[in-house]
Amino acid sequence: MTIRMIIALVLLALVGGGLVGFNMFRDQMIAQFIADAPEAEIPVETVEAEAITWKPSLQAIGTVNSAQGVELTSEASGIVREIRFEANDTVAEGDVLLQLDDEVQRADLAAARTQVALERANLAREEELESRGVASQARLEQIRAASDAAEAELARAEAVIAQRRVVAPFDGTIGIPRVDRGAFIGAGDPVATLQDLETMRVDFSLPEQAKPRLAIGQRVQVRVDGDDRTFEGEIRGIDPRVDPGSRLVAVRARVDNPEQALTPGQFARVRVDLPEEDDVIALPQTAVTTSLFGDFAFVVREREDEEDVLEVRQVFVELGRRDGNMVEIVRGLEPGERIVSAGQNRLSNRAAVKLAETETPRPEPGDELPAVTDGPLPDPDTETAGEASQ
Repeated sequence: MTIRMIIALVLLALVGGGLVGFNMFRDQMIAQFIADAPEAEIPVETVEAEAITWKPSLQAIGTVNSAQGVELTSEASGIVREIRFEANDTVAEGDVLLQLDDEVQRADLAAARTQVALERANLAREEELESRGVASQARLEQIRAASDAAEAELARAEAVIAQRRVVAPFDGTIGIPRVDRGAFIGAGDPVATLQDLETMRVDFSLPEQAKPRLAIGQRVQVRVDGDDRTFEGEIRGIDPRVDPGSRLVAVRARVDNPEQALTPGQFARVRVDLPEEDDVIALPQTAVTTSLFGDFAFVVREREDEEDVLEVRQVFVELGRRDGNMVEIVRGLEPGERIVSAGQNRLSNRAAVKLAETETPRPEPGDELPAVTDGPLPDPDTETAGEASQ
């Protein structure tokens, strides 16, 4: 019985050892196969880090207004007798746009003119008598005062007549009439809007920190939704006072309006151009990845231990200003390095890559590009503050 137990245990040990040995052999062969297999190269698009001429700018949101624009109103109340304009008519300065009933006022004007003629005749006769020594000086002064009073009444009657009509104060385009012929309007009631659309102004605000960099005559670029054009202009006014509530400074720019494409009241995106700076390293924002450990980029380099193999290194960078879709690299990269700009989501430090046939175009300010791609987080135990450890 004991011999049988021993034989069974020996056989069991042999079978178990064989299974363990087979599994170890299999794992070793699999690992060797994987180690001998060629490393997959991940295709990526790249852009070269270049020292460019940086065109910094200030971005703001503003409102478009006409250089001259008013709500036309009547100075007097009365019945509308005549409307001399249609919607969107181009009118000239001095054109009569609306006429109120003025029969009573014209009668007063005729009476004032008659009185003036009478007083002028009395004054002329009295002056002749005074020159002969017949009339007294006091009588002459009394007649002269009466004549002056009649002249003043005539001027008042003419002013009242002028108040019975609405006149264009400047050249421009008039809007939709808000009154009808025969309607009674009161003093101050709106008649129509008049806008000079040849030149526009854009009002916007900037943080108080930007005020020292602003100057009269500085160039601005304006864009509005629904129009691909960029409208050029210049700063014409800077408020000397900073709003204590918002800490913003008000700025006004004058902008050309070709083909009257801009409309008063439009929402506008304003870009204020600042002096150019040379030798600034800038990249598309898609080339920079933000993580919990900071901002970094993938730099393409040749692998040291293998020929003709490219790999990427995670390099932490310090970012500066942003301008449109470009971001300034203050520290971390050198001119001439090739930076991954697309495909970062599949990369890790020292991953093998191959360059795509197409290269990411360098964007211009104002171009819209996809959001920054999230990449893998670096290992805080192995990465340094400047470059991933070798």
